[in-house]
Amino acid sequence: MKERPAPPGQVVLVLQGGGALGAYQAGVYQALHEAGIEPDWIIGTSIGAINGALIAGNRPDERCRRLTAFWDGISRDPPPAATWMPDAGRSLAHLETITRGIAGFFEPNHRAILGVHALLGIEHAAYYRTAGLRDMLLELVDFTRLNSPQCRLALRAVSVDGGKMRYFDTRDGPLDIRHILASGALPPAFPAVMIDDKAYWDGGIYSNTPVEAVLDDKPRRQAAQPHQNGRRARACYAAGV
Repeated sequence: MKERPAPPGQVVLVLQGGGALGAYQAGVYQALHEAGIEPDWIIGTSIGAINGALIAGNRPDERCRRLTAFWDGISRDPPPAATWMPDAGRSLAHLETITRGIAGFFEPNHRAILGVHALLGIEHAAYYRTAGLRDMLLELVDFTRLNSPQCRLALRAVSVDGGKMRYFDTRDGPLDIRHILASGALPPAFPAVMIDDKAYWDGGIYSNTPVEAVLDDKPRRQAAQPHQNGRRARACYAAGV
């Protein structure tokens, strides 16, 4: 078989937020992987940050398997009623998610039973806990690899106190589980995450599509030919931008 030519320029994979879109992103990465295209830089927010960490935090030959393990881990079969009463089945599934959460992702925070009047502190002021997500990511992500130079990873979050957007970038310093959780901490469902004495929420609050990081990056890395720029842009679009 003829070897595929390497893509020109820098391959950037931009992964935005949205749970259903997150499952789609896993399939997009698999298609890129099967075509012999691996990203040089991944930018993610919310569920895109989780997928990005699973990709950057594993060897290329392990990435699809780890993505599948994550999505299989938070999936569940529809209730029996869905087979003969689709509308009722969907309603029951939604009710079950609200009341019980999703195993391996989030579970109800019983300390928040008093609602907005409960004095919980910034790290617990949410309707759900994400301990299951934390444990799963610690199992599936190799943080030594994630922080290695093989693939740059940038995750976006928003500061709670000032509402300012911030990128946590492996080019600037090491990332850990807090940075992934912070980028996916969508209020009021999920609690803020403390990083260096500051609380952060989901980056999608500011903007759900973090493509400006590519455009604002310094120094800029341009492809040599116009058609090469187009090819790189199509790869970004396929990831949901």
